[in-house]
Amino acid sequence: MRTRAKLLVTAAVAVLLGGVVVGHAVLSGPSGAAPAAGAVSGPRLVVLSNGLLSTVSRSDPAGPREVTDQRCDRAYSAGGTTACLRPVGAFGAGGLAVLDASLREVRTVPLTGFPNRARVSAGGRMVAWTLFVDGHSYAANGFSTSAGVLDTRTGALVTSLEEFTSSVDGVVTAAADRNFWGVTFAADDNRFYATMSTGGHRYLVEGDFAARTLRSVADGVECPSLSPDGTRIAYKAAVGGDPRRGWRLSVRDLATGAVTPLAETRSVDDQPAWLDDRTVAYGLQRGDGVNDVWSVPADGTGTPSVLVPEANSPAAPD
Repeated sequence: MRTRAKLLVTAAVAVLLGGVVVGHAVLSGPSGAAPAAGAVSGPRLVVLSNGLLSTVSRSDPAGPREVTDQRCDRAYSAGGTTACLRPVGAFGAGGLAVLDASLREVRTVPLTGFPNRARVSAGGRMVAWTLFVDGHSYAANGFSTSAGVLDTRTGALVTSLEEFTSSVDGVVTAAADRNFWGVTFAADDNRFYATMSTGGHRYLVEGDFAARTLRSVADGVECPSLSPDGTRIAYKAAVGGDPRRGWRLSVRDLATGAVTPLAETRSVDDQPAWLDDRTVAYGLQRGDGVNDVWSVPADGTGTPSVLVPEANSPAAPD
């Protein structure tokens, strides 16, 4: 009976807290003003506001936002598809919800772990996710992640990239310490990039979904994001190779290997998102624990600036 009572109390608290968060997100925007229904028109940005899927105008990203009732821990939208990693509840794991352009749930994938990254290919066909299975930080020792991919057209589901044949410098590896995270897709809906951690290295790997292979491209690359023109990777790199010192955002030219550190010098623990071929966006947590979406030029010039206050998981679906 004691156990049952504790469970009931836990459930009640979870419901109460959930209600408080939802009420705040729907009734007030970042400055306390109520979001205006139907206020967003033209090119959009999709973000999470207090965990709720929301839309802001590209021309006025700090202005009114449309807030939905779709609750996600991480999300990404492209090509009429939204990947929503549901929060882990009081009584079990969350999972992946695939939403269509009308935000109707068209597919769910049960998952075990803590939501961390989500991506959708530009055409909306391919969906990827990353979960923490053990640990909650890439800087921690002994963390474990799981990254999977779903082809929404064929229904093909890869629950873990560990199923693929991996090679480092041309040598096949099946090391037990392999971890994968931060998938990003090319325009052909077959090729993709991700991070593979093994043997103390964090490699940028290029994947072939049809062939079920992964090959190393570069070392010291985490959470890659392929530019819209397919020529560059934005990513985070551990300062001095030590994640405990934080991460620096950079852009790597895939053809030449040239690396351009971006003007954001603070530690960014996020998978950057390209707003266009010239601009990168990312989430950054304030000292009070609130996240803002920032942007910075992709060529290393300029100054970082707040793009969407009190938000995270940015995507530019238009």
